[in-house]
Amino acid sequence: MSATDYVLGQSERAARRLALQDQHFAAPSEALLDALALKPGDRVVELGCGAGAFTRRILNRLGANGVVVGVDSSASFLEHAKDSLGQHGGTRFKPTLADVAKPGAWLDGADVVTGRAVLHHVPMAEFLLGKLRAILRPGTRIGFLEPDFRSPLAKIAHLEATGRPELAPLLVWAKAINDLYAAWRISPSVGATLAQTLETAGYQNVRHAWHEFPTDATVIDNILMIYDEVRDTYASLGILSLAEIDEQQKLLRALPVGALPAVWGLHQVTALV
Repeated sequence: MSATDYVLGQSERAARRLALQDQHFAAPSEALLDALALKPGDRVVELGCGAGAFTRRILNRLGANGVVVGVDSSASFLEHAKDSLGQHGGTRFKPTLADVAKPGAWLDGADVVTGRAVLHHVPMAEFLLGKLRAILRPGTRIGFLEPDFRSPLAKIAHLEATGRPELAPLLVWAKAINDLYAAWRISPSVGATLAQTLETAGYQNVRHAWHEFPTDATVIDNILMIYDEVRDTYASLGILSLAEIDEQQKLLRALPVGALPAVWGLHQVTALV
């Protein structure tokens, strides 16, 4: 993604939100890395490495000769990643300032190409996936985790319509973020079709898994932070006014955590070139 196309924030607050997000993405993240069967000496290209939370998990799987090429369009995020990883990353972390939608020499020699919650920020991500198959050497392992803000809505809408009116702010939040992505011409549900996309492009051994998390306190905190990051954008686009956002945040804080349905989940998809 290019810096101008990133729909959410790139501030220090955004980095904190991504660190929090890493906590409730923990189990799916480790499951993806298990499925990719990382080897100690692998050269891993991470698309959209952001502030480095997923990078750290990758580095934990690599040995002294393993390398993570972390590609991101945000210089501030890359600097944060370098600082955050510190000695843990050392020379094994190669921060690379680039637009992931435009494959470059940073892909050379990759054993693994991966990304977490990145493809849904890339306009027409299917183009990128097709290009990757043409560029990467046969046998390269690829794998992604992509959020889905739409599939869980059917259950929430049913519950809200059959006696759970307090769930309405979850529906408002999900609709708003879908409207935001639509305004930026990117897809918040690319993960739902990712396995089929890879199969159609000719990738081999395509595997798909679905991870759904309960809406716990960390998820609510994440949602509140997203509102903070995009409140002015929502208002300028006419999605929600500032007063409506304040009201929705108030309603979210009042929700009975521990008795809430999932408001999003992650699609895990892996394949071979």
